[in-house]
Amino acid sequence: MSKNLVIVESPAKAKTINRFLGKDFLVKASMGHVRDLPEKELGIDVEKNFVPKYVPIKTRAKVIAELQAAAKGAENIYLAPDPDREGEAIAWHLMALLKKAVPADHFFRVTYNEITERAIRKALENPGKIDERRVDSQQARRVLDRLVGYKVSPLLWRRIRGATSAGRVQSVALRLVCEREAAIENFKPEEFWLLGAKVRKQVAPLDPFEIRLAKIDDAKAEIKSSEQAKAVQADLEGRQMRVAQIINREIAKRAPPPFITSSLQQAGSSVYGLSPAITMKIAQKLYEGVDLPNGEHVGLITYMRTDSFAVAKEAQEACRELIAGTFGVEFLPDRPPIYKSRASAQEAHECVRPTSVHRMPDEVAAMLPPDEAKLYRLIWSRFVASQMAAAKIAQRTAEIEAVPPAGKTSTYLFRATASEVTFPGYMKASGMSEERAKKSVETEEDGAEVERLPPLTQGELLDLLEWLSQQKFTQPPARYSEASLVKALEENGVGRPSTYASIIATLLNRHYVGKEKRSLVPSPIGRQTNDFLVKHLGDLFDVKFTAGMEEKLDEIEEGKLEWHGMMGDFYKQLVVWLAAAKTHGVEQEKVKQLIELLGSVQTWAAPKKVGKRTYSDEELYTSIRDQTAEGTATSDRQWAALQRMAHDYLEQVPALKEAAEALGINAVHAAMLRPAEPASPITLRKLELLKPVQFGEPRKFGKRTFDDKLFYESLSKQATDGRGLSEKQIGVIDRMLNKYHEQIPDFAAVALELGVAAQVITVSPAEAAEAEKVLGWFRQVKTWNEPVQRGRRTWDDKSFFDSLARQFGQRKQLSPRQLGALKKMIKKYAEQLPPEAKELIPPSKKTGMASAEPDHSAGGE
Repeated sequence: MSKNLVIVESPAKAKTINRFLGKDFLVKASMGHVRDLPEKELGIDVEKNFVPKYVPIKTRAKVIAELQAAAKGAENIYLAPDPDREGEAIAWHLMALLKKAVPADHFFRVTYNEITERAIRKALENPGKIDERRVDSQQARRVLDRLVGYKVSPLLWRRIRGATSAGRVQSVALRLVCEREAAIENFKPEEFWLLGAKVRKQVAPLDPFEIRLAKIDDAKAEIKSSEQAKAVQADLEGRQMRVAQIINREIAKRAPPPFITSSLQQAGSSVYGLSPAITMKIAQKLYEGVDLPNGEHVGLITYMRTDSFAVAKEAQEACRELIAGTFGVEFLPDRPPIYKSRASAQEAHECVRPTSVHRMPDEVAAMLPPDEAKLYRLIWSRFVASQMAAAKIAQRTAEIEAVPPAGKTSTYLFRATASEVTFPGYMKASGMSEERAKKSVETEEDGAEVERLPPLTQGELLDLLEWLSQQKFTQPPARYSEASLVKALEENGVGRPSTYASIIATLLNRHYVGKEKRSLVPSPIGRQTNDFLVKHLGDLFDVKFTAGMEEKLDEIEEGKLEWHGMMGDFYKQLVVWLAAAKTHGVEQEKVKQLIELLGSVQTWAAPKKVGKRTYSDEELYTSIRDQTAEGTATSDRQWAALQRMAHDYLEQVPALKEAAEALGINAVHAAMLRPAEPASPITLRKLELLKPVQFGEPRKFGKRTFDDKLFYESLSKQATDGRGLSEKQIGVIDRMLNKYHEQIPDFAAVALELGVAAQVITVSPAEAAEAEKVLGWFRQVKTWNEPVQRGRRTWDDKSFFDSLARQFGQRKQLSPRQLGALKKMIKKYAEQLPPEAKELIPPSKKTGMASAEPDHSAGGE
């Protein structure tokens, strides 16, 4: 047994690091978090200093057992999760689970910013201890999120049909999207005019060029109506055009800083159309390691969750060496550039950069899937460019005056500017075109941008060829894209780099927002949810308040703030906000009046049992009455219940009939009787698209059977009968559309039109071909193993294969996880498969270290 146990988060990372270390080390993966708050209870003792109740995560039971077994034979345990708050918390939880195996002083925390042999060995040679302050900060964030989610979400469920959850940061992001949409809808365009002229020199060269009106009587030219434009043009008639002055300047344009998490996500979206979540998944693969042609297995980029622009000295020196040798010494600045990170950035981290700048993108592309190759090129180019000299752009501006004739005193100044890149600098590596570079520099206000200006001298007269005018209107703000929302969250201090991708993914998965091309559009349920939260809990989901909480989490990590005290202050505010939200719009005088009138009821309805709960009008009335007598405010839900009871007992209490209208009883009853809203035209269209689909066979998971056809027919009948569908039901329809997309003509266009978030997993042609090959092998199997029962689950290889084969027939692809699960079965059926199949048996199968059962959870539909 190895003397030293190293625990990382992912198997891919474990595989890479294991190759760097000798037989004295065993590297295992925790698969992320191993403990968390319980799923079905708050799990926080708010009365006792907010102590969290941590329990092992059920899906990690096997992993935990393996880690505990490995720990028993180890002398030292090196905790090596990611170098951030979440990673620190994972290390802390691992130590809590394994502390019986080795003494506390034999646990070590190791961190590294890149997965290379040099970095890993250096980390192990300089181990430290768990940073308790960083753990406290993560615990505080987890407790904050749990309190907000568990306390606010039930309010949504009761009031907004189809709403699924509220989140401390998620709901602020939704608020930004909804406020932008409201700004677009409320925008009123304003008219304005651009006036200019086409002129030329009176001597060669005679090429005409355009100029634009910039100033009227030394003030900025602002023309806001056609009448004003006509008046200006009339005043310009007959004037001579004369060069007033030529302004020459050279602009040094610095390179943008290397990537951090947020800017990488923005670039992935704007350059390649990748969602932040996909960008981070690809970056994770590049970070964890790939196989190189020389047999080396190494991480290609540094840790991708960072908000620091810092660069290791040796990486900077290697980059400067490459710049000088590849581009020339003139592209090398005298001193390495320094980019200032924001105040809260963790300077111990580095930027996102290649682990070796000498691994050129073209060389690496041959061994990577297309998306990984593209992202690596983006990261390499940005990093190299960030260490290069500034680009130089020569800018020449001509100011031309319309000379006032006798009797006129008004003055008009026109401008035209031409730019030329005189030294490309960092653009040699970044790939920025000269045209884009010229457009990115500031020009004189309101000047016309022209390709080139002829040689001009001060006082020179020009020929007027024609006056130019163009009517324009101000434009509304653009909707957020995923990239611009990430930028807005970062600029407002909401969330942290590691959370941006999951925040946006949650909004999309909850159907709070949809996508139109690359724009984020709030859905009706998203807007209803936001309206409710802003109206009732606006202070909690305020951008500045949320940013302030992030600052407090930073202060906890820095040791400036104690987390229990911070949580106590927050919880006091939360209780007040929630109480106000629950009683919003309830008039306590009317409550007292209704309670008094209902006190005359002689015969209460018999209690009703629904499921495991018993509903009693008399008990509910008594509870509200006693609560009111104690001075506790009545919630809006309780008020609605009182109104409903009042209607039911009108005949017993004549005074209730007289007070009904004033107390809103009739209106409530009418609302209760109002028929459900019918399904929307969009929902009906989605159902119509599924009508001709050949649905898959019913699937059995445990004791439950899932039948797509039966489910579709049920929803279709519900819609046909005039009853609307819930947001969850509509979400299932969207998933079915994705599932059977191959049978729906022009699915991509239809999905865009109907706002269906595409969930199709795309794989490369090579991966699809490999899946087809492996499936072909298994079609040769004549004798399948008998199904095996494991707890409540049944492992049936034949059913699993049939499910994957059916899916491949529909989609012509399997996900990487599904293909991996299929490969795990090769060893069991090797004698019935072609000899070449044995080459794909995973290493763990060959050593007998892993379970013989495939991961059937990856398969099926």
